[in-house]
Amino acid sequence: MEYLDYFSSSEQKSRTMYVANPIYDVVFKFLMEDERVARTILGALLKKDVVAVQVRPHEYSDTTRDTLSVFRIDFAATIREEDGTEKLILIELQKTWLDTETLRFRQYLGVHYSNPKNIAQNGNALPMVAVYLLGHKVGDIEEPVLYVNHKSYDYEGNEVKKGIPDPFVDSLTHSSIIVQIPRLHGKISNRLDKVLSIFDQSRRDKDDNQLLKIDDNAYYDDAEMERILHRLTMAAANADMRHHMNVEDEYFGNIEKRDTEILMKDRELAEKKKQLQTSAKMLLDAGLG
Repeated sequence: MEYLDYFSSSEQKSRTMYVANPIYDVVFKFLMEDERVARTILGALLKKDVVAVQVRPHEYSDTTRDTLSVFRIDFAATIREEDGTEKLILIELQKTWLDTETLRFRQYLGVHYSNPKNIAQNGNALPMVAVYLLGHKVGDIEEPVLYVNHKSYDYEGNEVKKGIPDPFVDSLTHSSIIVQIPRLHGKISNRLDKVLSIFDQSRRDKDDNQLLKIDDNAYYDDAEMERILHRLTMAAANADMRHHMNVEDEYFGNIEKRDTEILMKDRELAEKKKQLQTSAKMLLDAGLG
């Protein structure tokens, strides 16, 4: 059966459709290769008018499969401020399924800062925003989207506003946007909620994690969202892309199996240690130690 015809006629009446799950690296890459889609997603995250966006040359990065996976795309984006002025910023977007060492994220940022291509004509580094799409939760933070913005203070702790923002200061600091995908629960109350709803894993098809079950009515008369859904529908119907999704499933299945085995061994070692401590205490109490 073709994936474009995946849903039944009764489901068509309710405008239910199945699209590829963008949590997969191959689908996410295909989605963000569309400049208009990239502007829609990045604009919603930044809460800015993104008038142009370009993938940085040779900046697709998919770490080797012998370690935890972090998929990364670097963008140069032109944003229009409320006063009509435009400026160029860098966006480093990183996506991961699994709990990942923060050192790996910092290493990618270090590459950005050391790249001479990221220097503006005035000699300062271009402003940068780091976006993290995480397939796991971060501690006890309940907000699905967290904005981390740096401010400037004087010695007394008072916020400095005069002269801020400043190109020199902006080139030495960066803001971050952290998206906890497991915290997305289908609630749509603003533009960002609607855009991020395509990553909501509670919408996964019960028989196929590679597909999301989408109610098209939620996006009716929204040309930008319809384009995103069309792109994801194309991905679902692409046999080669489905093959790459199967490869990702196999890889992460092996990772999960490995982690489970390590956990079981750790529990066994902890239990043996506890037994040895109990035996040693009994010997001491008996005066035999």
